[in-house]
Amino acid sequence: MNTTPFNILLADDDPDDCSLFKEALDDLAVNADFTTVNDGVQLMDFLASSAGELPAILFLDLNMPRKNGFECLSDIKSDDKLKNLPVIIFSTSFDVEVVHLLYQKGANYYIQKPGGYAKLKEVIYNALTLTAKNSFKQPDRLQFVL
Repeated sequence: MNTTPFNILLADDDPDDCSLFKEALDDLAVNADFTTVNDGVQLMDFLASSAGELPAILFLDLNMPRKNGFECLSDIKSDDKLKNLPVIIFSTSFDVEVVHLLYQKGANYYIQKPGGYAKLKEVIYNALTLTAKNSFKQPDRLQFVL
């Protein structure tokens, strides 16, 4: 994998999920700067205040307070300064219709939060690798769910 650090942002309201994500990321052979925000309003404020320094990748939970992941994704993809930000949906739920809608709205990948730590490390690594390999562009629909 590329040795340039990934500036990774995780938007998730569950502190345990944030800690596990960070731990998994630390265990991977990935050079990454990692930041978390805990709800959609915090996320949009963070992105608005990132004067030209947007994260390389956003992992976005769908079910968050104040502003959910769907609303954030819509706002991101309709903002000229943010629309090219790669967004990886990272959610406990899995509904085929919702996944299809998220793809149409411009998300790069969809990950259903795995139950095991080893699988978590694997999906994070795969998401980072595939996003970089695809030059941070949305893949074909068949490769959307990791």
